[in-house]
Amino acid sequence: MRSIWKTIIRTELCLLALLVALTPLSACAGDIAQNFSIGMISVKTTVLNPLLALERDFQSLHSLIYESLITLDDSYHPQPNLALNWSTNDGITWTFTLRDDAVFSDGTPLDAYDVAATVNEIIRLAKDDTAENKGVYASMRYTVSKAQANDAKTVVITSSRPYYGFLYAMTFPVLKQEEVQAEYPVGSGPYRAVSFSPGNFLYLSANEYWRGEEPFVSEINAFFFATNKELTNAYEYNRVDAIITRSVTTAQYRTGVTALNMDYRTRQLEVLLFNLKAYELEDVRVRKAIRYAIDPDALAQNAYYGMVSRTDTMFPANTWMYYDASDADGEAYFSYSLEKANQLLTEAGWTDTDEDGVRDMVLEGKKVKLSLRLWVYEEAENSVRVETANAIRDQLAKAGIEVRVTTLSFGLAKERLQAGNFDLCLAAFQMDSVPDPGFLLYGPNTGNYGRYKSETMNNLITELRKCRTDIERGPEYKQLLDQIQAEFARDCPFVSLYFRGGAVLTRMVYTSVRDVREPEVLKGIELMNPNR
Repeated sequence: MRSIWKTIIRTELCLLALLVALTPLSACAGDIAQNFSIGMISVKTTVLNPLLALERDFQSLHSLIYESLITLDDSYHPQPNLALNWSTNDGITWTFTLRDDAVFSDGTPLDAYDVAATVNEIIRLAKDDTAENKGVYASMRYTVSKAQANDAKTVVITSSRPYYGFLYAMTFPVLKQEEVQAEYPVGSGPYRAVSFSPGNFLYLSANEYWRGEEPFVSEINAFFFATNKELTNAYEYNRVDAIITRSVTTAQYRTGVTALNMDYRTRQLEVLLFNLKAYELEDVRVRKAIRYAIDPDALAQNAYYGMVSRTDTMFPANTWMYYDASDADGEAYFSYSLEKANQLLTEAGWTDTDEDGVRDMVLEGKKVKLSLRLWVYEEAENSVRVETANAIRDQLAKAGIEVRVTTLSFGLAKERLQAGNFDLCLAAFQMDSVPDPGFLLYGPNTGNYGRYKSETMNNLITELRKCRTDIERGPEYKQLLDQIQAEFARDCPFVSLYFRGGAVLTRMVYTSVRDVREPEVLKGIELMNPNR
């Protein structure tokens, strides 16, 4: 199999180079649309198996080749995809009935045995202590126990708990049962992979067995680049029709006349972590004061050029999951207010007795300053998080809080978070498709670096993980999410800032999707037809 791919790759590389050289960039819109080229950063991906994805932009290509049981609509609600319908009596055992017309791109039918094999491979990989890459869907191990096919069209998937969030875990790509560990498995999506040269290109063509309408965009050429400079140059010099990027330097193109800009939301949640074991931060009034003293809108515009989606909780705003918390007087908990920050700090006993601009107090007979260490880790080719940390330092200084910023490597920052050796840390979490923030807030869970402990919060998350919307059993899932976010607002265990954004710079609108988000950044491209 590998030798066949190498032969195809060498042949296609020559053909693609010739195609790019000979195709006039002034061709009509219809011609360009039928042969769409897109650029992105890719230096790590060497195989096409979507279970082993290493780069998030590359997953936008996976979403064109592979399909899932369930898809999430623009409102983030589960909708049928490969599964026509599903049912459960106890919230533990879920039965999915597959559609009859799902076919892999090699012409073989997609059946329940393929679904079961894919689920079991995801779980096996996630639990394999020897695996260096546990897979991008490894979190499924916390919601799914096993899968079994009853017949060709019926698959039974057993959940680890009666839990509505289970449905959101059903967005994994389905592979052929004999190819779940293959480097180049076929898929059932609107496109098939014809050739792949890691770090160079991936050539896709329309899947002739696709059950939907024949894609107007019959060929997609994805070209890969090692740096953002190379990527933007490729777009600037008309070598590609579009690029996918997270680089804030692309902001300079967003208002240009030669590019259409399509913002998309990533799953990367940027937060300011508190170490609740630090004596300065044990008092919730100090934590809330810091939250009030930070102006996230200014950070978003000045450091990120608007390439973020603001949020005050763990969920994207303008979705059904988000709760806009306010106090009893109707004032938003999260609004920027230097006045409230100063008031809370004074109430907590922090005042500037020597008028040096830094608040202080006497503890155990000794005067101490309100001085905090802020760790921030670097990003390759991107200093935006460091710039943000410095901006936070300057904002907190206005409230009399001294902040000392130190830049660390990612590995060292993680070590210090795990050891509890920090006061503040500007960090990011890759959020899961399942709407459940428990890994950040529940007891000693892996993402709870701040050592936050709350019996009320633990009980809410426990109830959330028992909640099903298909039967009447106490509060609904949405109500519990609201209560969790309200408790988060009251306790302020950390500060949520925004979801990082990305941009697709393109010379044509290729989708009508209202909520463009990871990993389906290219969703809808198969329906594009400028002549319709």
